[in-house]
Amino acid sequence: KGHSDADVALHAITDAIYGALADGDIGRHFPPSDPYWKNAPSKHFLRHAVGICQERDFRISNIDCTIICEFPKIAMYWKAMRISISKITNVSENRISIKATTSEQLGFTGREEGIAAMATACLIKN
Repeated sequence: KGHSDADVALHAITDAIYGALADGDIGRHFPPSDPYWKNAPSKHFLRHAVGICQERDFRISNIDCTIICEFPKIAMYWKAMRISISKITNVSENRISIKATTSEQLGFTGREEGIAAMATACLIKN
């Protein structure tokens, strides 16, 4: 459930880029109160963040994303996720890390009520 397509990994990566630029978060750029963004593809948000990097003369050196969930198991998806994120960001696949952990059945992720993700992005001034 989410306002956009709610791709938790892409949202975390997008927010990591905005954070590295000291430029807020997805909600600042794409307010959930705006019905235009209802069911929007998360790759649109990530492309926007990448565009701001380029406008400000930065490049993304690497991306690290940790998905926190009991299910689905991410092991069978991480390679495809890396490929997809690489295409969206123009960052080499070998500079993108996708991994997962569980919360040992604690909290909303442990009860399988949702998925969480954390990400970092390293930006380098061109």
